[in-house]
Amino acid sequence: MRRSGRHQARWGERGIQPGRGVQPGQGWRGRRGWPGRRRRVRAALVAGGVAVGLLLTACSGGSGGSSYDRGGSKARDDNGFPAPGPVRPTGPSGTDDGTAEGDRKGELRESAPPADYLSTFALDVDTASYGYARRTLEEGRRPDPTTVRPEEFINSFGQEQDYERPDGDGFTVTVDGARTAAADPSRGEEDANSDTFGQENRDWRFLRVGLATREAEDASERPPAALTFVIDVSGSMAEPGRLDLVRQSLGVMTDQLRDDDSVALVSFSDEAKTVLPMTRLGDHRGRVHDAIDTLEPTDSTNLGAGVTTGYRTAVDGLREGATNRVVLLSDALANTGETDADAILDRISDARREHGITLFGVGVGSDYGDALMERLADKGDGHTTYVSNAADARTVFVDQLPRNIDLTARDAKAQVSFDPETVEQFRLIGYDNRQVADEDFRDDRVDGGEIGPGHTVTALYAVRVRPGASGHVATATVRWLDPDSRTPHEETGQIEAGSLDRGLWGAETARSGLQVTAIAAYFADALRSDAVGGTATPAPPSLRELADRADELASNTESKPIRQLAETIDRATDLPY
Repeated sequence: MRRSGRHQARWGERGIQPGRGVQPGQGWRGRRGWPGRRRRVRAALVAGGVAVGLLLTACSGGSGGSSYDRGGSKARDDNGFPAPGPVRPTGPSGTDDGTAEGDRKGELRESAPPADYLSTFALDVDTASYGYARRTLEEGRRPDPTTVRPEEFINSFGQEQDYERPDGDGFTVTVDGARTAAADPSRGEEDANSDTFGQENRDWRFLRVGLATREAEDASERPPAALTFVIDVSGSMAEPGRLDLVRQSLGVMTDQLRDDDSVALVSFSDEAKTVLPMTRLGDHRGRVHDAIDTLEPTDSTNLGAGVTTGYRTAVDGLREGATNRVVLLSDALANTGETDADAILDRISDARREHGITLFGVGVGSDYGDALMERLADKGDGHTTYVSNAADARTVFVDQLPRNIDLTARDAKAQVSFDPETVEQFRLIGYDNRQVADEDFRDDRVDGGEIGPGHTVTALYAVRVRPGASGHVATATVRWLDPDSRTPHEETGQIEAGSLDRGLWGAETARSGLQVTAIAAYFADALRSDAVGGTATPAPPSLRELADRADELASNTESKPIRQLAETIDRATDLPY
């Protein structure tokens, strides 16, 4: 998405580069500003009325834009912020229609410094990054920083949020926040307006945009499901906690599905084959269990063949009026055949677009091809999760099955409009590869995120308000298509400056879920930034302090997921960078 700001400061002379994580030798140390990165010159002016009162003024066309200085202009104001970029025609040179290749979810592209205060991104409910990091830390290793995606850490705690939910399909929008450097007198901290936390951090806030769908219906009320399971049976899946866990998970899930649900099984190693065509469960559960029991690890990993055969099987067994989905279970360590996510999905593009068959990726294994699985799910109009043990598997395939197979919204995107009168700088934490050009927010041909019932989506911004500012800070709008009729809908929410003045570590933020959101964001930032010399959050606490905060929150909320988070952070504090 484009995270933009007219006045943009730097945290360090070098900044985070496009993509995931921070590159070695780049980023910020200390507390002096936001990271920057260099842009290719491009900006656009888009004007027009917006139904909810937003005014798009000078929307730039680049999907890789940012709300912080990317070093694209040497001209700067007296305070060191970059000067606004020039207004240029929509679209880069060399395109006939003003649309650049790559202006889609997950396609990063550089652009000139924007002259607007808009932030636009595709919604994301992936959680695999946090699950894999937790597994890695349990084994006494720090995760590779490139596998750490902050939005997936944050969205792993969706059920800890107190967002109001809608009655029907679609979303509610909740916008709130707090001072990032606010003091907690009970812990002996001084007043937040003092210089204890650094003069440059006094005006920073966390602003949270929370989106929620309706609660998942009772299993008897949801539409029937037609699920094609694509199962990796390559040699690497022989490791304990891989294929054995997959078989166990599928067995439990088969017993939980309804009689009018259908299941197909495809296995792949060096080649792919349909083990079980689409089969209505009814009296055939024993047949499904028998097919699951035949799965054994064999040769190499031709993931491309597996996905292609899986979609072919799903199309052959397509059921009108049902939720048709391909579920990929793999360690995603592709080493034979096609190994590029885009090329794999190009093969089955008709099945995805014409039949609306979405992809749900379930990762397993201590060695896990995170980047490939995440890319497949993004481009396959789906999402990912990660399971490391039987408890995780039961959560995914039993407790959370409706939200993982049903849909309440297609191509969902969010756009946040910040008020330049009150906001000096802002930055979205995470969503690096879910970027959408601002002017594509209402272009329903542009890919968004697919969201199911019972889901929440949280976007966390670091916002620097202007000293003494009051009044409107931001308006957040979510746009989505009805999953059946493809009719577009929008919902909106707003926030004022006064609503951001509470302390981050107070009782109210604990109850609302804002504290766990902040802790997850800080933790992800530490894992992907500390080892390479940079950070993306203002006034970040040490891992030890963060572990203490999480432990205190877990005790106050009696939440098992937050207790696991506290234990995970505690493990990280004892490991070398």
